[in-house]
Amino acid sequence: MLAALRRGPGLVAAVGRRCSGARLPARWDKAQGRRGAAWGAGSLRGRSGLCPGGVLAALAAFSLFSKNAEEEKETKEGESAGTEDTIILLLKKAKLSIMKGELEEAERILHQAVQLSHQSDNKKAIIYTYDLMANLAFLRGQLDSAEKLFKAAMSFLLAGDMKQDDNAIIEMSLKLASIYAAQNQHKLALAGYEFCILTLDEKIAKYRDLPDDVLPAEERANTHLLLGLCLDSYGRYLLTNNQLPGAQRMYERALQISKEVQGETHPQTVVLMNDLATVLDAQGLYEEAYTHVKRASELAKQTEHPEEHMVLNNLAGILMHKDDFLQAKEVYRKALKQAELKGDNASMKHIQEELAELARRRKQSD
Repeated sequence: MLAALRRGPGLVAAVGRRCSGARLPARWDKAQGRRGAAWGAGSLRGRSGLCPGGVLAALAAFSLFSKNAEEEKETKEGESAGTEDTIILLLKKAKLSIMKGELEEAERILHQAVQLSHQSDNKKAIIYTYDLMANLAFLRGQLDSAEKLFKAAMSFLLAGDMKQDDNAIIEMSLKLASIYAAQNQHKLALAGYEFCILTLDEKIAKYRDLPDDVLPAEERANTHLLLGLCLDSYGRYLLTNNQLPGAQRMYERALQISKEVQGETHPQTVVLMNDLATVLDAQGLYEEAYTHVKRASELAKQTEHPEEHMVLNNLAGILMHKDDFLQAKEVYRKALKQAELKGDNASMKHIQEELAELARRRKQSD
């Protein structure tokens, strides 16, 4: 989540970490954690497709509560408390339903929450609920609905005192760009990505010399991490559309930000090293690709990255492209063993296909 406002206690702390999106005023935006935590989830899955910009990672951080005595207690408290507390309870239930994969139930609950928010004319609650509903639609692949809901939330925010360069607006704009990319509306996607990156570049340059008592270090870091997220997302878009030099530039910048703000051993840094290696490999720059993926594999092993086998698979592929067939086979086998231990059937199938391709290339080279 984006940096919290410095105004009072937070209602969202009672709801749990947000899915990401709007930074809300007063009680609706405290103790959200750093936005980079979502970007920094460090997953290699879904890197070339539509990705809800860290939504899943933020949801995973939500503190689960059991559906027995504790929930019954909260239900009673919600019934006897004010309207705002009732909305909080509904949002908790919606998040729990999402984590359990009960997406239709989550949508039903969120509709109750937004109806109650409108009835009570609680604009903060309306914005927050619209944002959650948009993220849910995003997760379900309901892109038209997600677009409308994100735009509705942004309209409420901009109607208040929020500026266009606020991180919350930029984050929603990034999600809209991702939606347009998935819909092959390339002009809108490009305009969205460029708006996010240029706006953040200007914002960072403008506030570079401000002291920490004016711009807290956490908010400064969050802005840099949001820029990293935008560069990462744009890089994936360019890679998907075979615009490799541009994708390389985006990944190089995103990697540099992740190193500076989160450190070299952070899971997201490992992911970006691996992604950059993929782009370099696709351009035939095998030595540069090898340098990055080798370092990524070392860090993945050192930090026990949950998807080390996927980094190893990429390392093996680059070794194969370098015609180092013996080393490639050894690394593929390591990757396959790890995938088997993790029960990752999709990766197992892919690695086996890569081993078959390796055998074919070795035979042709003999």
